Amino acid sequence: MAAALVSKFSRVGRLLLGGLGNNISGLLSTSNEIMSYNFLSQQQRTFIQMRTVLKVVDNSGAKKVMCIQSLKGKKGARLGDTIVASVKEAMPNGKVKKGKVVYGVVVRAAMQRGRVDGSEVKFDDNAVVLVDKQGQPIGTRVFGPVPHELRKKHVKILTLAQHIA
Repeated sequence: MAAALVSKFSRVGRLLLGGLGNNISGLLSTSNEIMSYNFLSQQQRTFIQMRTVLKVVDNSGAKKVMCIQSLKGKKGARLGDTIVASVKEAMPNGKVKKGKVVYGVVVRAAMQRGRVDGSEVKFDDNAVVLVDKQGQPIGTRVFGPVPHELRKKHVKILTLAQHIA
């Protein structure tokens, strides 16, 4: 009788520990999955290069453009650089139509850029303001924050901006 009780308790204990062991291994595998997901979800932020889709933050009529070429450097474009782009999405009654090849100035970039004071600036998205060949903006308003690094070459864009970061 005592042996039967001991074997029942040991079996129950093994079941409890076995269940706990399965839960611990399940928790560990879940935490490993979360860690691998976090690692994979953190993208490497790079230059704006060919085929990068950018948001248009002015009222020229375009919504999204795709970079065709960076006009400065071989690696790609950064904040303040001019690019050649193709309009991928546009509003029906805007100044710019879908498929048109346009110039744009990068006003927000996900890649961080160091400032003179030692701080770094980076944005959540990549955005451009469309300009003509002379560098004058096509739209009359610029939405969202624009970094003050543009004050050297693109003063007109800064004057149209609502918020300077």
